[in-house]
Amino acid sequence: MVASPSRHYTLEDYLAVEEMGGARHELLDGQIFAMAGGTPEHAALSAAIVVLLGANLKGKPCRPYSADLRIRVLATGFATYADASVICGEPMRDPSSSTHVTNPSVIVEVLSPSTEDYDRGDKRDQYSRIEALKEYLLVAQNHRRVEVFRKLNGAWTPHVYGPAEHFELPSLMISLSVDELYAAAGLKV
Repeated sequence: MVASPSRHYTLEDYLAVEEMGGARHELLDGQIFAMAGGTPEHAALSAAIVVLLGANLKGKPCRPYSADLRIRVLATGFATYADASVICGEPMRDPSSSTHVTNPSVIVEVLSPSTEDYDRGDKRDQYSRIEALKEYLLVAQNHRRVEVFRKLNGAWTPHVYGPAEHFELPSLMISLSVDELYAAAGLKV
């Protein structure tokens, strides 16, 4: 479905499109956009980060979620799916849509050539308005690189990690290995 620039879609319109099945969509600024499918590398990295997060969060009050979790930014109305996310405590559901959560602590996006600018720009701007969000991760699929944007005193600061490094997620009190993530995904980049 391609959004018509002359029509402003509501959350209800978006939910109706989502219930039809098939492709996933985002609701941004009153427009509905189909989300692109991922490559095998993209899917492998998405799965690997959920597994690593799960293994490291055992016994903690935080839980990882796959790309099936619907996320809503209440401040802007943005509705989407992240490649992975973590919620600490109970999921808070959107009062207008029980299928969307509003309180991820960590969001992960695996970068694709077609969506990298969007993930770094508009999507990151939307996510930054989630009050509960503490860290936003961008995971490259063509080389070993993880960028962690951390919210500290209201400002977002980027930290870049490469081969043989560990990236810290202070909000979860864990540290993950860049090499272990790519090895778990079966990627030799």
